[in-house]
Amino acid sequence: MTEQASTSPIEPWLREILRCPACRSELRDADGEQGPELVCTSATCGLAYRIEDGVPVLLVDEARRPA
Repeated sequence: MTEQASTSPIEPWLREILRCPACRSELRDADGEQGPELVCTSATCGLAYRIEDGVPVLLVDEARRPA
């Protein structure tokens, strides 16, 4: 049960409607250094938003910039 939560921390229906607040592109699931996150699919943006307790923190000011 814990494995499933780490591979898909957000319900699929919710992840489908979420968009990057900076550029409005789709987001994909990823595993970041500090846990699960949603990463913008835009090549020019690429911001990564952390997920805390199953809730994505979609704040541009708190997003991780791509390396």
